Amino acid sequence: MCQHQPTCPSAEAIDREAARVIACFREQGWSLLCNGVIVFEDTGELLPDGSSIAPHRGPARHALVA
Repeated sequence: MCQHQPTCPSAEAIDREAARVIACFREQGWSLLCNGVIVFEDTGELLPDGSSIAPHRGPARHALVA
């Protein structure tokens, strides 16, 4: 359970990615948040209940038309 003040968003919250990182494994491409969510560098997520969220990043900057 999160001990931060203010409390970090829960794993079920829409803004769950705003929770603090408690372990980072950049060489492997993932981080563990204090709410139990694993966030991957491609923006995919693994929730504590075992469900997954597909990567949801926007288009690359070079792909945007000015």
